[in-house]
Amino acid sequence: MTEEQSYTTEEISKLLKISKLTVYDLIKKGDLVAYRVGKQMRIDKADLEAYKRRSKQLQSSGQRIPTPDQASATGTQPGFSEPQGASLLSANSAGSAPAISSHGLTGTPRHLVITGQDVSLDILMRHMEKHTRDIRPLRSFMGSLDGLISMYRGESDLVSTHLLDGDTGEYNLPYIRKILTGRSYVVVNLLSRPAGLYVQRGNPQNLQNWTDLSKPELRLANREIGSGARVLLDEQLRLHGIPSAGLIGYKTEETSHMGVAAKVSSGEADVGVGIEKAVRLVGQVDFIPLIQERYDLVMQRKQGNEAWTESVLRILQSPEFRQELQSFEGYDVSRTGEILYQT
Repeated sequence: MTEEQSYTTEEISKLLKISKLTVYDLIKKGDLVAYRVGKQMRIDKADLEAYKRRSKQLQSSGQRIPTPDQASATGTQPGFSEPQGASLLSANSAGSAPAISSHGLTGTPRHLVITGQDVSLDILMRHMEKHTRDIRPLRSFMGSLDGLISMYRGESDLVSTHLLDGDTGEYNLPYIRKILTGRSYVVVNLLSRPAGLYVQRGNPQNLQNWTDLSKPELRLANREIGSGARVLLDEQLRLHGIPSAGLIGYKTEETSHMGVAAKVSSGEADVGVGIEKAVRLVGQVDFIPLIQERYDLVMQRKQGNEAWTESVLRILQSPEFRQELQSFEGYDVSRTGEILYQT
């Protein structure tokens, strides 16, 4: 027997010429059948072809199918205005009777898209899978700002964010209020953690604070636009009157704290901005803590979300969850589970 060909979400996005977020939304709504292998979602070739056939049947019957851009704007997806009884069978449940999801549809539990990269989200996912049988979390490794925008567009369900507003010194809320205008949501603290500068072992450039980024010939390892670390850097450059054009490497972007720390560790850069945890994982890098950043979660309050949002809040406020987070050095859990703002 030959093994069934399957695709990652990234491969599906390229094949269908749509964004990865749209792929996640198709999975979440039950339009595209998927299953998890470790932390990765897979889609079998046969299920992709079945989805394409259904889309063509709808088109041939005269129903209008929105383009990917229209689908993102309206909350619908190509081929389906609303999922009608679509079933998702995981790899280990094929042939068994499908469960009843929280929507009352036949199929496996609803998929929720969680944005962010921190290891605390992996811990949260494990607790969600253990305590909420009617949902299955999916990870989207995007930055804080992009996560909020994806929530505004209806493409994500639970967004993690650490965005500093330099004018007020406040984290997250100024951005959330502006981006989620007209939405009902709750903001709850996940943790606080030190952020600052990655420097080469021994700190040969003697970098001690944000103003030292103005030193000539300093080579920077930068993060991608939309990430919390990039916003932190840009706000500090603005507040201290340091032009980004003078920073060597400003336009060269890494997509993770680990990537930035690795550039500094290898000697390809003199400095980068990120969180302390990456230093311990990469090695050969020193960390200069400059700010305690607040890492929050945002969940929309709308019809159909009540059960899982309350379940997530209970998890965040549980002693078991806090205890697990405390095992990571540098994580401050004194406000974990505290509701900071809600509309």
